[in-house]
Amino acid sequence: MKSALRLRRSVDFARVRRSGNRHRHPALAIGIRANELARNRYGVVTGKRVGGAVIRNRCKRRLVAALDSLHPALRQGYDIVVIARRSMIEQPFSDLQRILGELFKRAKLIETC
Repeated sequence: MKSALRLRRSVDFARVRRSGNRHRHPALAIGIRANELARNRYGVVTGKRVGGAVIRNRCKRRLVAALDSLHPALRQGYDIVVIARRSMIEQPFSDLQRILGELFKRAKLIETC
């Protein structure tokens, strides 16, 4: 994922958490908040409950790849935080893409999955 498309500062993550809209699934949760930019910025969170460092990093890589594939179809101008849950570990990549698509559709950021 390009550096310009990443959320990096904890202030930005906190802003999405505090005043953003949330959408949940047993495997993933997303927080969405409008930004003043012409592009989306993405952050991925995997807590220690998900697993050890190797598992958390694998989850992050898979989520970033799924976000990269969905990015062109999304409406722009939002900060999006994706939170991995423990049940995400067993999900195949195609299911992760489908779940993210469903969450984005619920948030009205994408027309079709």
